[in-house]
Amino acid sequence: MKPITLLFLLSGWLFYRCAEPTSNNEELFKQASVNGLVAKEGYARSLHFVKGWMDKRDSVSGLIPENLTRGIDTWNAHNSAADNYAFMVLTAFMTDKNLYNTVMADMLKAERALTSRIDGMPDDYSFSKQGFLRDSADMARIIFGTSEYIKDGLIPLLEYIGPSSPWQGRMVEMLNGLFKHYTVLTRLHEGFRNKAAVEEVNGEMLQTLCRMYWTTGEQKYLERALIIGDHYLNGAHNPADLEVLRIRDHGCEIIGGLSELYVTLHFVDPGKKKSYQKELYRLLDRVLEKGRKEDGMFYNAINPVTGEVVDENVVDNFGYVYNAYYSVYLIDGKQEYKDAVIHAMKPLYKNYRNFRWEGDSHDGYADAIESAINLYNRIPDDTLMMWIDSEMQVMFGMQKEDGIIGGWHGDGNFARTTLMYCLMKSQGTTLQPWNDQVILGAVLDQNDSTLFITVESGTEWEGKLEFDIARHKEVMHLPIDYPRINQFPEWFVAKKERMYTLTEFNSEGSFSKDVSGEELRQGIDLKLAKGEVKKIKIALD
Repeated sequence: MKPITLLFLLSGWLFYRCAEPTSNNEELFKQASVNGLVAKEGYARSLHFVKGWMDKRDSVSGLIPENLTRGIDTWNAHNSAADNYAFMVLTAFMTDKNLYNTVMADMLKAERALTSRIDGMPDDYSFSKQGFLRDSADMARIIFGTSEYIKDGLIPLLEYIGPSSPWQGRMVEMLNGLFKHYTVLTRLHEGFRNKAAVEEVNGEMLQTLCRMYWTTGEQKYLERALIIGDHYLNGAHNPADLEVLRIRDHGCEIIGGLSELYVTLHFVDPGKKKSYQKELYRLLDRVLEKGRKEDGMFYNAINPVTGEVVDENVVDNFGYVYNAYYSVYLIDGKQEYKDAVIHAMKPLYKNYRNFRWEGDSHDGYADAIESAINLYNRIPDDTLMMWIDSEMQVMFGMQKEDGIIGGWHGDGNFARTTLMYCLMKSQGTTLQPWNDQVILGAVLDQNDSTLFITVESGTEWEGKLEFDIARHKEVMHLPIDYPRINQFPEWFVAKKERMYTLTEFNSEGSFSKDVSGEELRQGIDLKLAKGEVKKIKIALD
């Protein structure tokens, strides 16, 4: 499957034509149609990835290996589950409900039964031994793997699929296990001494605990998060005082985690928030001062005390860090933090096309594009969209004929970012059942928030056109939609209390009807003949 290079060029031309507010319906429908073609490719590639990895499953347990080389005999939580399996699940949920309800669910049951070692927390599993890889449990490894599985894999499933899935039950079970064995890690903990994994796990737990506090309303999650927050921001352990602060992935999570706790406290305990403010600002300001290149891209690692650049390579997951700055801007109005985000977005198209983020690996592209999509959702920019389009085509070109991308757990990140991209190109709308012969695309006219949708079918098809909801509010119960690591951004959101005018255009003209937001949320019934194209406009009454 080759990426559609000519289509990308056309997409760029049409995007610029349509970025300016216009009343020209036809131009916007053309852009929606082009968006649909790249979204179709993305969904097809994601499902191809799933089927490629299904062929690599262990024949006895049904689980996927960590990778196809040295880890071919091993399943683990921090790689196999967190990065790869979770996004096989999400791909199946969007493109193949039967696969989602059968094979993906069976893999969860097997994982739960075979890999749970201590209080529901998983440990590495050997296919050849049909048992745990190690005779004795390594608590540091178990805590690390469990935190990764929850934050990187299961929290995104909760946010997009909702709390009723069996994956939610598995997450709560593992989180309850962590409550028995984890409060806050320091570099004195056995297995974590002098490793950035301390900041990674503490940061992941802050993100998980804050989101679960809002989702469930249970105070215990906030109380545990405050133990970590006090350790860093009311004590002597501010990351700004580390000899080495890793700003890239596997270290930057503490910056995002502290910002999520800070946002939470803004709404539930302003006094406590105020007590953290000085130290959080000191961390964020120091990273901006010494951790960036002139163009706004972060270095991999710095010594924040001396200002020395420890690793001058460029951070691929720059958005993971800038999420924190934009979040603080949202609640405190610090314009310099928003300006820092805008400054970093501007040079991407000029300086970072076909950039070797992590050598020849697709994973650097996945994290960089995810970063850009999440920030574009907050600060739309024409050239940033052009960069996203161009780099998606580069990443698409890395997928092999059998669906495998790199043959390791990072293949799931390919699907994660691709699904985000597809949803952006359809403004959050989806089709059920998905069919690779049906093309759905959409574009939002920023001038009046009118949505233009095209659906084209290469076969007879009947199903529903489904619209997104305010997931941050209705699923996660967050007070605001602050940017966060591995979230699936919301685009056009159907508001149940609003009324909309739905207009359908065909060869004979157009017809309109009033629909409620609740009707959009339930999905619009569609039936298409082979070769038929439907053009639909959704406008606020």
